[in-house]
Amino acid sequence: MAEDTISAVITALGEGAVGIVRISGERALAVGERLFRAASGKALAAYAANTMVYGHVYDEDCSLVDEVLAVYMRGPRSYTAEDVVEIQCHGGLQSLKKILALTYAAGARPAEAGEFTKRAFLNGRIDLTQAEAVMDIIRSRSEASLKLAARQQQGQLARELRKLRSALVDVVVNLEAVIDYPEEDIEDVTYARVEESVAGCGAAIDKLLAHAHTGKILREGLRTAIVGKPNVGKSSLLNALLKEERAIVSQYAGTTRDVIEEQLLLDGVPLVLADTAGIRSTDDFVEKIGVEKSRQLLQDAELVICVVDGSEGLTAEDEAILAAASGKPCVIIVNKSDLGLSMDLEALRERFGRDKVMTLSAKTLSGVEDFSAWLKNYVYGSEGTLSDGAYVQNARQERLLREARQSLAEAGEAAAAMLPYDCIEIDVRNAIDLLGEITGDTVQDEIINEIFSRFCIGK
Repeated sequence: MAEDTISAVITALGEGAVGIVRISGERALAVGERLFRAASGKALAAYAANTMVYGHVYDEDCSLVDEVLAVYMRGPRSYTAEDVVEIQCHGGLQSLKKILALTYAAGARPAEAGEFTKRAFLNGRIDLTQAEAVMDIIRSRSEASLKLAARQQQGQLARELRKLRSALVDVVVNLEAVIDYPEEDIEDVTYARVEESVAGCGAAIDKLLAHAHTGKILREGLRTAIVGKPNVGKSSLLNALLKEERAIVSQYAGTTRDVIEEQLLLDGVPLVLADTAGIRSTDDFVEKIGVEKSRQLLQDAELVICVVDGSEGLTAEDEAILAAASGKPCVIIVNKSDLGLSMDLEALRERFGRDKVMTLSAKTLSGVEDFSAWLKNYVYGSEGTLSDGAYVQNARQERLLREARQSLAEAGEAAAAMLPYDCIEIDVRNAIDLLGEITGDTVQDEIINEIFSRFCIGK
């Protein structure tokens, strides 16, 4: 219940210099004053809001628990936009557990996962994209993902979406005016304006969707599978990218029999990199299991790195692997360039695209920088870096944007065909509602609960 006063430890549990217990709600000050005594002898309420006060926390039997600092933040100028008291104690587990238990005894209840941020959203301090950005900041895997999440937290995407909603609301207003006053002869002008407005909003959504994969990759990491037949240098490539001897490398085919998965940052791009067993027909029971895992990873990967041996031509095994990777984002690494190339690179580039075939030597590291540059372009676009502007950061936002885009396309088609205004209005209103679901303006309670259930306790 939103009217309840809640409390939780908001710092990571474990030994540390400082730990913080947050209390939020109508009775936050009363709960805080039950266990905190300022060294000055004054009540916490006697100090100006947002003032850090030195004192101690005492148990119900007046025994000392810890030396602390306490601060009272009066709503709405707090994280939750409610009255908040935070107690900073020593970061030991027992101290935090004891102080938290005292808040419960004083009338607070345990905060649910994400409940502090949920209250900030429900109280209008932040929108849903900003709330989601809070966890993105916490889980950032790179400087780029942190930068992007911080932009979201400042409301960059929400501002862009609200501009689009405002433009579409204007369309609805114009349509309703024509519906209410059918005697006015403005049909052609209205249809043209609808097409123009819908096309403009659709183009703006297309721009957001064009970079949707960037936000997702920076937030979750790019699931990448290194595939190829045995002994083409997949493990050597993994070691070259990791800059350490992570995978065993030998001249014998089939050395890698299981999947080796590692996480790394490659020029700021977080990769979840899987070195797979060589894909081939085999009677070896253990190797056969590894090959099946490799095939499954190939299907599940968001990016496939197909490695072929450049010192020989494409074999039937290579062709089968390339065929299996077709239809997926894929880059072809022609390895062992230090041994001389016997492969027809031009033919390969004609088949798969000039920018998707590159030579490399995992042994000498020649070409690794070119691959890093390709990867940055794949993630960020032609700029090769995180550009200014709003980004979509999760699958929920992307799905709603695609549905809104479809509604606008249907509205544009209806306007072009001069269908009844009511038909057009339904599609435009649907797009408005879908965009509102992203920011939380029109979202249902069960969706809100699902989103915040993924947050950690204390956030």
